[in-house]
Amino acid sequence: MEEQIQGLRELIGKEDKFVNSKFISIASGKGGVGKTNFAVNFAYVLANNFRKKVLLIDADIGMANVHILLNSDLKKNIKRLLNGENIENLIVNIKGFDTLFGFSGIDSIAELDDFRIHKLIFQLNKLSQTYDYIIIDNSPGIGEKVISFLRASNTSYILTTPEPTSIMDSYALIKSLYKIYGYSRFKIIVNMCKRKFEEKEVFDKLNFSTNKFLDLNLELAGRLSFSENLEKCVKEKKLVAEIYPSDPYTVDLKNIAAKEVGEPIKEKNQNFWDKVLSFLKQRV
Repeated sequence: MEEQIQGLRELIGKEDKFVNSKFISIASGKGGVGKTNFAVNFAYVLANNFRKKVLLIDADIGMANVHILLNSDLKKNIKRLLNGENIENLIVNIKGFDTLFGFSGIDSIAELDDFRIHKLIFQLNKLSQTYDYIIIDNSPGIGEKVISFLRASNTSYILTTPEPTSIMDSYALIKSLYKIYGYSRFKIIVNMCKRKFEEKEVFDKLNFSTNKFLDLNLELAGRLSFSENLEKCVKEKKLVAEIYPSDPYTVDLKNIAAKEVGEPIKEKNQNFWDKVLSFLKQRV
């Protein structure tokens, strides 16, 4: 088994020079901070407003729920990939971007053996050169396999909220990755903001701690405003970025994406009647 794993590592190493995608991990210190909502809507915005080719991977194995937000089934998922099926046959295109669904049925990704994890990474590495961005929606917390995905990513967005416990859990995640592995490519997103400049207050608290105790300066990627429309869309299995393009949450999301890609926001191409219908939806 170790020889097989080593063989996969060597193959991945040989192909590294061909990879031109940007891997972005989405993580949080705890659950319930809106991580998956951000990941799915972020993928939508990158694909539809910035014309990027995007693959979203649901790596929250055991609690996979990307398919729920996209109102899709789980017939195609990572489990079939781990059992030998070709990755190209498992990718589902929805809402203008590709998705590789996770699955439930085991407690966590930590229960997958190393060979199957390396096999998954090898397949993703082969596929990655065809995408502009690969977004990985990780399990919350600091499990070993979660940390592996984060360490391998160009950037890790850490989602937190103004709640003190959420800030503390985000600090614990950052501390573990930085102190143990020297990883420092963090960008902070403060979700559920209800006041102007609330994200700055939360970020300053977190950055003060990392600067004082870890000698590490963080970067604020942006805020996500509290949105009743987001809650409504989750219940209806719809994307707020699609249904409510002018909602404060969506506007914040577009600003984060624009900052990430270094390009101005490009609104979706819509004809006159599409726009009228969109405005009517917002009124309803």
